[in-house]
Amino acid sequence: MMMNTLMPRRSVLATLSTLPWLGSAWAQGTMAHDMSAMSHAVPGGAVAATVLAPVEAIAAGAPLAVLKKLVNTSPQPGLFRATLRAAPVSLAVLQDGTPTEFWAYNNSLPGPLIEVMEGDTVEIEFINALSQPSTIHWHGLPVPPEQDGNPQDAVPAGGRRVYRFKLPLNCAGTYWYHPHPHGFTAEQVYRGLAGLFIVRTKNDPLKSIPERHLVCSDLKLGADGRIAANDMNDEMNGREGQFALVNAQRQPVLTFDAGGRERWRIWNANSARYLRLSLPGARFTLVGTDGGLLGKPVTGLTELQMTAAERIEVIVEAPAGGGVVGLVTEPVERGKMGEVSPEHPITLLNVDFSAVKPERLAALPKLPGSLRRIQPLGAAKAKKRVVFSEEMSMAGGVHSMKFLVNGQNFDMQRVDFTSRIHEVELWEIVNQSDMDHPFHIHGTQFQVLERELDGQVTPEPLLAWRDMVNTRSGEIVRVKLVQRHKGLRMFHCHILEHENAGMMGQVQVI
Repeated sequence: MMMNTLMPRRSVLATLSTLPWLGSAWAQGTMAHDMSAMSHAVPGGAVAATVLAPVEAIAAGAPLAVLKKLVNTSPQPGLFRATLRAAPVSLAVLQDGTPTEFWAYNNSLPGPLIEVMEGDTVEIEFINALSQPSTIHWHGLPVPPEQDGNPQDAVPAGGRRVYRFKLPLNCAGTYWYHPHPHGFTAEQVYRGLAGLFIVRTKNDPLKSIPERHLVCSDLKLGADGRIAANDMNDEMNGREGQFALVNAQRQPVLTFDAGGRERWRIWNANSARYLRLSLPGARFTLVGTDGGLLGKPVTGLTELQMTAAERIEVIVEAPAGGGVVGLVTEPVERGKMGEVSPEHPITLLNVDFSAVKPERLAALPKLPGSLRRIQPLGAAKAKKRVVFSEEMSMAGGVHSMKFLVNGQNFDMQRVDFTSRIHEVELWEIVNQSDMDHPFHIHGTQFQVLERELDGQVTPEPLLAWRDMVNTRSGEIVRVKLVQRHKGLRMFHCHILEHENAGMMGQVQVI
């Protein structure tokens, strides 16, 4: 059976399952989350199987690693100067010592943490020692477009460039950096290229609380130690590896501060995996989102859900019973395609509360009732409408997918919208596809106003600064934003395989 037109994805699923080159693997769901093997098409229409390493192949239980910091080589106050080199590096992560080639910044997994203050100037020399073009995108940071690692500004293999930008006041928050060369982003990230960025403020009301950094990522390895290429399921649903890691470790142990309270900055640095975090018995208080602290703490939370690329800050207080408790991510229903295998809770790390004495918990001081002042953005002067959709094709007997913005595949030569600098805009992100898509825009933070699903409008309960928001199938999410720099900005789905497949657009700020 052949189809030569594009169609919504569910219309093609039955046809996919009948194709001889997919065989029974698709029908039985073994291409999805069966972590013992994956399948991919090879020349001639055959199906080759790559055996994946079992989850136990990476040792668990080591102490949680402290993130490596990027050293500032500048003696000048207010100037952070350093070098980031993207290059292959061989590391033995499997217990049997089999080496794996990663791509990493400065040979570090995850990439080194950059810590600066509001108002600092940042100057990073980027050396691209890869065989592909690359960039560094400063995800969420308010930097000029020409310094933001857009795909138009790719650094060629073997090349180098200097990124230089000054951070404004009131931008303290939890950010990260990663490549953004169109067509190569997904691979470069899943091979290891991602690093962390924290902007601090002198007036942080929580600075006295011990701080932890938790970088959640995943890894898909073959039994031979090689990083597995994406299979068709990865390209459709977004890549999720069999190893769920924190600070590049499998199920490390976090020894909780004896004082009974910690501040956690959590990065979801996965290509596609959503997180739904719980820590039985412990108390969560949400204090920050992508763009920094909230106006006031949100207490009494038992779960924390994070879309891909999202960051949060939480205060964690030890449970009264102490002991060792697992930080677990539960499955998130996001509309995956195909006959995927059942998903199960994953323990990301174990938290050892044994050093915390009950009398310390009783003596914990109250958290500040006010963290920062966040003003709602004013009346919108313009409106933008972004529609996410998916289409699939069997034209010529070849299976292909398109992930679209406003019915179009990304074109680097096309400007989709024009915006005016310093003008408040209302953006409607409309999800007309069958699966969730996390929306991201470059160069600014936005405020979520409301969500609409099945005609029911729900106001957003939090006034917060974000650069990531999930959109569910059939949902409309309305946000307000302002761009503070002239130039070209990207907006896209942050499931990296979908971005690579065309779910991205461009806005020219004039």
